[in-house]
Amino acid sequence: MDLLTTSEAADYLRIGERKLYDLIAQERIPCSKVAGKWLFPRHELDRWVMSGLVRPAGMTQSEPPPIVGGSQDDLLEWALRQSGSGLAFLTEGTEAGVTRLQRGEVSAAAIHFHSRDPDPNVAAIATRPRLYDAVLVGFARREQGLLLAPGNPKSLSNLTDVLATGARIAVRQHGAGADMLLTQLLADSGAKPDDVNRLEPPCLTGPDLAAAVRIGRADCGIATRAAARAAGLDFVPLAWESFDLLMRQRTYFQQPIQALLRLLGQEIFASRAAELAGYDPSPAGQIRFFK
Repeated sequence: MDLLTTSEAADYLRIGERKLYDLIAQERIPCSKVAGKWLFPRHELDRWVMSGLVRPAGMTQSEPPPIVGGSQDDLLEWALRQSGSGLAFLTEGTEAGVTRLQRGEVSAAAIHFHSRDPDPNVAAIATRPRLYDAVLVGFARREQGLLLAPGNPKSLSNLTDVLATGARIAVRQHGAGADMLLTQLLADSGAKPDDVNRLEPPCLTGPDLAAAVRIGRADCGIATRAAARAAGLDFVPLAWESFDLLMRQRTYFQQPIQALLRLLGQEIFASRAAELAGYDPSPAGQIRFFK
């Protein structure tokens, strides 16, 4: 980490040291006191400067609405309420959330891309030129798998069994992270999307998919362990994934997001993750990528 002293930070920001101390006293600048000296992470200063960037009206809305778009998640829904952030949740899938973020229609997007890249979320965001000021904040790692009727009556243990038996699988809409995972697993097994006996129309959220399996409209479907537990379904694990929050740099410093991020560092968050099952909260609050 590149740390600047008080004089170095003042020079870097092109302001006087007295003004810098005023900002410190008002808690308006990112800094940390170590052994009696103020230190300033350079990358945090960069984001702080960007948070106040004024852009032409045609680029993005200066103040996006207090909404988190993207993928549905039980732990995130709870965290938005528990933190008192005031952020609403609009769940339309990963790709739709990113699209709305680019249009300035949401403050953040919950994402879980799937690809052969070592870090699919970072790879997907790094290559998008319209996200020139993106920040990717870790929320949790989640366990995805097959949701099955209680007792697993068709004895399905993997996607190969699903294909071999012709089991009807509830699917998510195109652009949802679970649909990306299904596509990836099919490709890895040498199968094609048309080889799957799909339930139509697609389910718009994980809980919708779980409900389709619970009432017998489908034999299985891919969603999180938390969704399976909430619906009283059996679960066969398939993969762990990174579930992250994507936002603009200036949004990162705004009160609603900061209220949410404060909760992520508290024991109550880890406890709730354990209760819901299928979560690893260790990445919570970490800056995983920024431009």
